[in-house]
Amino acid sequence: MNRTRIIMVFGAAVLLGLLASLGVYRFLAEKGRMADQARLQTVGIAVASGDIPLGSTITADQVAIAAWPKDRYPKDALSDVKSVAGRVAMREFVRGEPVVESKLAPTEKVGGVLSLKIPPGMRAFSVRVDEVVGVGGFLVPDARVDVIVTTSGAGKEEEQISKIVLENIQVLAAGQIMEQKGSKPTAVTTVTLAVSPEDAEKLALASNDGRIQLVLRNFADAEKVRTPGITKGRLLSSLRDAPASSDMTVDRPKKKRPEKRAVTPPVERKKFVVEVIRGSKRSEEIFQ
Repeated sequence: MNRTRIIMVFGAAVLLGLLASLGVYRFLAEKGRMADQARLQTVGIAVASGDIPLGSTITADQVAIAAWPKDRYPKDALSDVKSVAGRVAMREFVRGEPVVESKLAPTEKVGGVLSLKIPPGMRAFSVRVDEVVGVGGFLVPDARVDVIVTTSGAGKEEEQISKIVLENIQVLAAGQIMEQKGSKPTAVTTVTLAVSPEDAEKLALASNDGRIQLVLRNFADAEKVRTPGITKGRLLSSLRDAPASSDMTVDRPKKKRPEKRAVTPPVERKKFVVEVIRGSKRSEEIFQ
């Protein structure tokens, strides 16, 4: 009897083991099938294994091959590390970002890093500035500025005038600085601006005919403002028209004047004439 029970328990254990093995086999088979299906739906492309700055020459250790969904596959993506190594980055790459052909400089000779930052249809124009004209050294790449020129007027009087000639201009480089590293101000001698060909002509005339100053703008402020410019005569006349003591006005309590009392006219008293008879004499006395 005990032997029969042992055989039955052993048989049940073997059966359970077979069922478990079958379940594991099916699980692994399904997992392998899903992995094969996933491999069929993805493709290996070159991605940045770390941040790649603009203008740098990409090395092999900065690129890795990663699986990428086919439905989101970039058209100009590269699938080989060798085709990326040695190329110059025309844009910045962040970690995990696909390295695409459109963001790499051509394999031919590149004419400098600065040319990679010039927007299509624009030109790079450098102007000489000092620390004061350069907004106290706070000019950094990608900042936005207005250009003010101070020059002699075109009239007969040849009076000097200051006028904003260009607005919301992008700074490509400040001195030799191509990228902002930290917020510490740096004194620069030249500032390179991205301007249209027409604005380049204006800037060339302004830099040769007068003195150029740059005005820093807020990144979010792109509104165009039209101003008539300011001359010395207009500036001084605006100061003369302003009240001289407008900033020094102090409200002081006013002294109360004594109230004037109404003067009551005197009451006119009536006069009485009384005739007095004394013996044979008569006299008149006036009483009030």
